[in-house]
Amino acid sequence: MSELELISWNVNGIRAIHRKGFIDWLSENKPDIISIQETKAQIDQLPKKLINIPDYTSYFNSAERKGYSGVATYSQIKPQNVINGMGIDKFDTEGRLLRIDYDEFTLLNIYYPNGGSGEERLQYKLDFYDAFLDYTNKLRDEGNNLVICGDLNTAHNPIDLARPKANEEVSGFLPIEREWVSKFLSNGYVDTFREFNQEPDQYTWWSYRTKARDRNVGWRLDYFFVNEEFLDKVVDSYILSDVMGSDHCPIGLKLDL
Repeated sequence: MSELELISWNVNGIRAIHRKGFIDWLSENKPDIISIQETKAQIDQLPKKLINIPDYTSYFNSAERKGYSGVATYSQIKPQNVINGMGIDKFDTEGRLLRIDYDEFTLLNIYYPNGGSGEERLQYKLDFYDAFLDYTNKLRDEGNNLVICGDLNTAHNPIDLARPKANEEVSGFLPIEREWVSKFLSNGYVDTFREFNQEPDQYTWWSYRTKARDRNVGWRLDYFFVNEEFLDKVVDSYILSDVMGSDHCPIGLKLDL
């Protein structure tokens, strides 16, 4: 048996986090796999140091639009297969999904859309959610165990944000968004963090604008999900709230395989 540590982090710009010491942090902490979201860069815009980090192989899925969206995964473990996107053009052009197949599980690194800039983007987010659920269910039907990580852009329950009442009409905590998360979980997926921690005041994102992090006025927007059949492999799920560098902090998952 071996224990694996997986990290997920919305870095709010891979070049920005690089300037803040990302490679040093990664070299010191050495997770087996780290998935990052909102890279905001294409590979030809990155310094070689960010593509070739010692001990890691890097995989990128960038948006067609420069400086927008994008995901990347750095892995110390050799995968069987790497696929960009769900196979749906209207979502895949935004570089939001990276699928990496390992021997014992499939890792999905996702940067889910933000619905905050109007009705059209909210509908895009909801359409993405529905397409994603179809996609994950198909992968499970094919016999895959799934580890799903990333910035969901929705806080599921009132415990998952500091001011639920004030945000009931704000995208990220709308009833329709929260209902989808409940529907997703009812399809046989598990919010791993809540398996280990039922405490309030556990957040992964804080607004820069209001210096909210100093007061811990935050939202839990970043998740590790697994399918129910794989839950017995999960030994811990946690938030690394003391790690700075982005308006999100990293989250971690430990597996015993």
